[in-house]
Amino acid sequence: MIRVLLVDDHEMVRMGVAAYLSTQPDIEVVGEAENGKRGVELALALRPDIILMDLVMDEMDGVEATKCIIQEWSDAKIVVVTSFLDDEKLYPVIEAGAASYMLKTSRASDIADALRATHRGETVLEPKVTGKMMSKMRQKQEYKPHEELTEREREILLLIADGKSNQEIADELFIALKTVKTHVSNILNKLNVSDRTQAVIYAFRHQLTK
Repeated sequence: MIRVLLVDDHEMVRMGVAAYLSTQPDIEVVGEAENGKRGVELALALRPDIILMDLVMDEMDGVEATKCIIQEWSDAKIVVVTSFLDDEKLYPVIEAGAASYMLKTSRASDIADALRATHRGETVLEPKVTGKMMSKMRQKQEYKPHEELTEREREILLLIADGKSNQEIADELFIALKTVKTHVSNILNKLNVSDRTQAVIYAFRHQLTK
């Protein structure tokens, strides 16, 4: 029997989910919580097999509740069921330790199947969630350090590539030498290189020079 704790601030949602899950011979709802704070308390007290977690709730949202539960009970299995697909909800709760992520528009049978799969140690993601996660991964793969440079830093990097000294750069841009040194330090840090020579090599390798 899969013991499930429901955490959702809408009573009608909890009632509906509980009613459906009660028809499943292998699932039992052992508790209900109306907000994240109460959800954390019941999760740690009842130690259910699965925690069905909403995201947007009063007192404590699902992201924070997930963090608190995982921090105290690392083996907890949390299935998020929410209406939200926005980045500020999706990625933080996955990073916090949620095992699966479903939408409230999912069929009840799909959510029940997600509970079973998660109980077996699998991760279940709604297709739309999978698409967003793949897109995020591609963005990370395509990330280039020089994209973090400001316009001024890019300008100074080009002057470094032209072989100009800090003083020559300061004179050309009509800025203080100290300011140039600060920009150069920021450039090296952002490009993750140790000196000006490596910064120049980076610039040529990524075709940043004119």
